[in-house]
Amino acid sequence: MRVVSLCPSLTETVFRLGSGALLVGRTKFCVEPHGAVEAVERVGGTKNPKLDRIVALRPDLVLMNEEENRREDAEALRASQVPVLSTFAQDVPGAIDSVLAIGRAIGAETAAQTLVAELRQRAAEVAARAAQRPPVRFAYLIWRKPWMAAGRETYIDGLLTLAGGVNVLAGDTRYPEVDAATLRQAQLLLLSSEPFPFSERHQEELCAELGLPRQRTRLVDGQLLSWHGARTLEGLAYAEQLLKQA
Repeated sequence: MRVVSLCPSLTETVFRLGSGALLVGRTKFCVEPHGAVEAVERVGGTKNPKLDRIVALRPDLVLMNEEENRREDAEALRASQVPVLSTFAQDVPGAIDSVLAIGRAIGAETAAQTLVAELRQRAAEVAARAAQRPPVRFAYLIWRKPWMAAGRETYIDGLLTLAGGVNVLAGDTRYPEVDAATLRQAQLLLLSSEPFPFSERHQEELCAELGLPRQRTRLVDGQLLSWHGARTLEGLAYAEQLLKQA
């Protein structure tokens, strides 16, 4: 079987399922697992894949994600008779379901079932411990100028909520601009390493703008909190630790 993956977290998941040898194409952002993924041909980015090259690779399946990839690219591949499996994890259960769907699609269902069982157990344990602690109001910043944050119905929100957080952002906008008044409501402001690479300088800037002490902010690993699928295992543990320390 020949597989192209156009989403970094899905590429990593394929390797975690022991099926990395099936991959014949990946995006330039598919950088994990380091030391193994480099052998797979790069076929552009998540938003601008090289469709002609993907078709030429004659894949039996292209893995895509409705948030990371563009619908028109999926439609173009399907129009070229290329099978596409597109996932859209908006919370931890959705991420777990995507692992199983990918495993079935690439002939790795046994490995997927094993990983899914581990994910479900880890999620249940983290949720049970969270229920014993006071919830932590948080905001997860993904961009600067303007400040933007992860809202409801995003995987980031689902992961942190399961681990004991309460998102201060309301409404149905998934990645809204956010004002200072809303950010001040958070007990913990999380500044992600991606897509905007927040640094200590930006942390200081935010604290000065809001008039908040630095201990109410954290620079956090965006891969651990936004990559879903196999990475959800590590993400659950990381989210729990962040909120326990708030």
